[in-house]
Amino acid sequence: MNVHETYGKSFRGTAAENYQRYFVPAIAAPVADDLIATAALRTGERVLDVACGTGVVVRLAAERVGASGSVTGLDLNPGMLAVARSATPTDMSIDWQEANAESMPFADHAFDVVLCQMGLQFVPGKLAALREMRRVLTEDGRAIIVVPGPKPPLFAIMIDAIARHIGPEAATFGELVFSMHDVDELRELMRSAGFRDVDARALPKILRLPPPADFLWQYICSTPLSDIVLRTDDAVRTALEQDVCAQWQEFVQDGYLTFEVGMTSATGRK
Repeated sequence: MNVHETYGKSFRGTAAENYQRYFVPAIAAPVADDLIATAALRTGERVLDVACGTGVVVRLAAERVGASGSVTGLDLNPGMLAVARSATPTDMSIDWQEANAESMPFADHAFDVVLCQMGLQFVPGKLAALREMRRVLTEDGRAIIVVPGPKPPLFAIMIDAIARHIGPEAATFGELVFSMHDVDELRELMRSAGFRDVDARALPKILRLPPPADFLWQYICSTPLSDIVLRTDDAVRTALEQDVCAQWQEFVQDGYLTFEVGMTSATGRK
């Protein structure tokens, strides 16, 4: 097990384990609640979650569709899927599949609903992935896609500081996270993939995060940034923390970070 000692704070585990421990409660779970509400899942439906990560959306979907329904989580990252399995109650039946979103191992018409939360921006072949989502849907089945952005000021501060202190390569992940948020782009992509009745909109989401230094290292250790940032020496990491936390003070309320991020969502039917 990896152990990261960061200025008195100990981060144990892999990036996937830290993602489940820190990122999910702070960001992924609140966003998942909104996605599930939009999906309006019904008892007995068959649901696929693409780029499921550690399974926060999958488990919520399983609760909605009940024992008569079925839920599948698909992700390319075996570490994420391992954590997803371990975080799932033993009485909850979920099919976990390690596969590429651009070439899914499912038959045509296998699902009533396809979900994808904060994952499509990482897929190189976005149109191919959307066409696969449509292929595996039943006739009149529905897809709900959520992507974050544009890049909020709080994250812009962190990404810029990482670029200065660590290097431009380290900042590319942060840029990629918020790279796909344009409502018109997402709408046209879904239409090009063959979806009909496409509706896309951007809505703000207010999130309450841990105190600045805690969130900085929790986020870094929950993402691919950990491999790059934690290889640097103490002086570099200290400078990064001081730089980011000083600028984040404007977002602090009662000791915690509060910020608003845009969430672009799109729905469509086969």
